[in-house]
Amino acid sequence: MMLSRKLILLLALMLAASAIAMLLRPTQRISELGGKLNLELMIPKKFGDWNAVENPNNQIINPQQQQKLDKLYSQLLSRVYVNTKGDVMMLSIAYGEDQSDAKQLHYPEVCYPSQGFQITSNQKAELSTQFGKIAVLRLHAEMGSRSEPITYWSTVGNKVVRGGKEIKLQQLRYGFRGEIPDGLLFRVSSITKDKNEGFAVQQQFVQSLVAVLTTVNRARLAGL
Repeated sequence: MMLSRKLILLLALMLAASAIAMLLRPTQRISELGGKLNLELMIPKKFGDWNAVENPNNQIINPQQQQKLDKLYSQLLSRVYVNTKGDVMMLSIAYGEDQSDAKQLHYPEVCYPSQGFQITSNQKAELSTQFGKIAVLRLHAEMGSRSEPITYWSTVGNKVVRGGKEIKLQQLRYGFRGEIPDGLLFRVSSITKDKNEGFAVQQQFVQSLVAVLTTVNRARLAGL
């Protein structure tokens, strides 16, 4: 009889846990609450001293093959910009409407080595803008004679996150409200032997870009 009571109690606890899990399962995509994000329209082809180049020769590293990109991301924007000094900047923005565990963005630390690059440095940094600071990661990737400094950040909702712990905490915050967050990965890179100079030009590029965005788009892109 005692064993039977224990089994009944265990079953009741399991059913209660299952019911709670169902109630707490996120169902509302926050991407559906506001205006639809359109990267092609959000990011101008000309701003400050930068102009997008048609049919660029520089190869932008993509996180996955095209068939996987279509499954992971709702939108993927890739452009190359040039300024009057001749500096070349490669921009890649990957956006996903569902930033749950199964559909998280793929990061440069993973996609670059998978395509033959070696990550020689990886540092946390803060990128200053007139609207505040963005928590970024700065990498240096090399393959043969190609030296590519990279600056990137990612968001969950309108919050810039850096690392698995911050991502999980932000996912939980939305999950407790029954919401499924969207998110994006913003990446700029350039080909130069001087990585510090590359990072400096990348900062200038980002500063010029966020300055021309609307308040809403600035928040969605960089949490500013």
